[in-house]
Amino acid sequence: MYVNETKIKVRYVETDQMGIVHHSNYYAWFEVGRTEFIVDAGMPYSEMEKHGVMLPVLESNCKYIEGAKYEDELTIQTWIEEMNGAKAVFGYNVVRDSDKKVIAKGSTKHAFVSDEFKIINIKKNKPDVWSILEKRYTAK
Repeated sequence: MYVNETKIKVRYVETDQMGIVHHSNYYAWFEVGRTEFIVDAGMPYSEMEKHGVMLPVLESNCKYIEGAKYEDELTIQTWIEEMNGAKAVFGYNVVRDSDKKVIAKGSTKHAFVSDEFKIINIKKNKPDVWSILEKRYTAK
């Protein structure tokens, strides 16, 4: 399984009154990790859209283990848990760099849709996009 690692640093604006990162920010970090995963695979997300493929989120979840704080340096680990021609499920770990502790885990499920928001089978209809993602999905 190939895992992309994206570094971020917690900004003050991402914290709440308790000094802990607000839970909603983890989903934005998942998006950052997913976008970087796709770029690292060899095709920026904007290029996928030019090929007529979009990835709307169908489901998302996050398990919060320990709160991140202002100026924490984090690594968002991203991988493909499951993929077929019609959907992809991305997995995520949020790791605090100072102690290598996984402080949150999550996943997002996406459909492959055309620019008209019709579900497509990218394996059949967009084999160039499929092959780029499939290489990362099957990587050891």
